Amino acid sequence: MPIIQNWLPPTEENYQTILSIWKWFPVAASLQWMISWYGMGKTSVTSRFNVPGRIGWMVMECPGFLTLLYIMNTLPAQQGIADLPWQNKVLAGLFVIHYSYRAVLYPWIQPSMSPLHIIMMLFAACFQVFNATSIGSWLAAYGPTTQDDWAAQLAPFPTLQFSLGIAIFYLGLAANYYHDDELREIRRREIARQERISSQSGGKARVDKHYEIPQAGLFKIMLYPHYFVEWVEWFGFYVAAGWTCVPARLFVVNEIAAMLPRAVSGKKWYKEKFGEEKIRGKWAVIPGVW
Repeated sequence: MPIIQNWLPPTEENYQTILSIWKWFPVAASLQWMISWYGMGKTSVTSRFNVPGRIGWMVMECPGFLTLLYIMNTLPAQQGIADLPWQNKVLAGLFVIHYSYRAVLYPWIQPSMSPLHIIMMLFAACFQVFNATSIGSWLAAYGPTTQDDWAAQLAPFPTLQFSLGIAIFYLGLAANYYHDDELREIRRREIARQERISSQSGGKARVDKHYEIPQAGLFKIMLYPHYFVEWVEWFGFYVAAGWTCVPARLFVVNEIAAMLPRAVSGKKWYKEKFGEEKIRGKWAVIPGVW
């Protein structure tokens, strides 16, 4: 039974309408260049509208893979498709692998998480639903649905292009895990330090916000490599889906549009907190550019 008749999952006409709207996301995201407020993470502030970090994170991230799984399990039958090619299933699997980590595991392995504003949570959840609906619909019915379709989609070297895309995706995914854990390690070290102090004084260690300038991996040359490698990850997905896959292309473009302003403003935050000298020689997120 459809969650929203003709929209979730969408008819092909409504799918095209969703894509038409989704193409304009960078315009909305560009407002971040003019607004300094960002109610989550290191710039989170006290508000009656804040949501506990772990819960808010799951609420805003889980709609993505849940929406995609729902569409993959309902739309093919509605469109008379008995079975999807293995490529569709692999790409859907990659999406779920990423978000199983990002939406479910990530918030619970963080040593601590700042609260986030309910507006940020709702906007991010809308991003997830739009993105998953466009990608899921393409994979479930409105993209290639036969092996011949895939041969044409990735011509002239379908196996090579698909394999290359998957390799790029996993490279980005592994790098994402690595740099996320480096950020966690900063908090873990501080917790261990506070516990040593507390054990001597008889108090209790508590670390809600503690920041350092990370130095491992790509942090040596940029401040937000975890953003950069996530873009690499989804570029690999786009390569594997084929250059004419509009939803995959929009995902890359819209992620950059959403995250680039945060990285640039984040560099200003690091500069104000630690000083120009401490971040000298480090780019925000794109080496040689920004």
